[in-house]
Amino acid sequence: MSADKHAVTEARKKARQAASDRIKRAQQWSPESLAKAVCEGNRDALAQAITWVESTAPDHQRRIESLLGHLPQTGQSLRVGLTGIPGVGKSTFIERFGMDALARGRRVAVLAVDPTSQRTGGSLLGDKTRMQQLSMHPGAFVRPSAAASTLGGVARATAEAIHLCEAAGYDLILVETVGVGQSEVTVRDMVDVFLLLLIGGAGDEVQGIKRGVVEMADLVVVHKADGDRKAACRFTKGAYQQALHLLPT
Repeated sequence: MSADKHAVTEARKKARQAASDRIKRAQQWSPESLAKAVCEGNRDALAQAITWVESTAPDHQRRIESLLGHLPQTGQSLRVGLTGIPGVGKSTFIERFGMDALARGRRVAVLAVDPTSQRTGGSLLGDKTRMQQLSMHPGAFVRPSAAASTLGGVARATAEAIHLCEAAGYDLILVETVGVGQSEVTVRDMVDVFLLLLIGGAGDEVQGIKRGVVEMADLVVVHKADGDRKAACRFTKGAYQQALHLLPT
């Protein structure tokens, strides 16, 4: 066997062993021990705890309640919700924003919600692939979740996942919504700051005066404003500045 093939074989063995070890640890967690590990900043424990709270199995609800009951009261983080149409660049925005926050000494958790197929029930969970630097940074935690049948742009257990991230010591929590449009406002009740991302040339002069997500936003950011898109983005900015005067304070 060549040295390269041997190295690949060894790497696969280590990956399989690591996966097996994680499964064994997951089977050994109790609600109390898992809560303790989360509060100590154990990333594997945080990931497992979010998996627990995402479960819809009836026989899992008691252990979920026990897990959450063993967590301290939190709420000390800054929670930012981000929404916008698909393709507006939410994930790439979070990558840059998160890396800048890490450079300022923050600990960053990202909860990215992906759409779920109504035909197959599957979800791509591909947001993490657009946050390569952020997801590999030791001071950050990136967790994609499926929206499943939950409407409003978030997953069923997003609020509980935020609580877990706070308990693990993350002081900046970014919630990326599915990105479906005007009705995506559920996240607003979970965060301190609700940020709406826009791009130029998307019918913005009409969308700006519509109720829904626009009037719920705390910040409106025109994204991808570079190159030959600058003029369209300036027009969008002006249209929204005018439209926001028509909305309630």
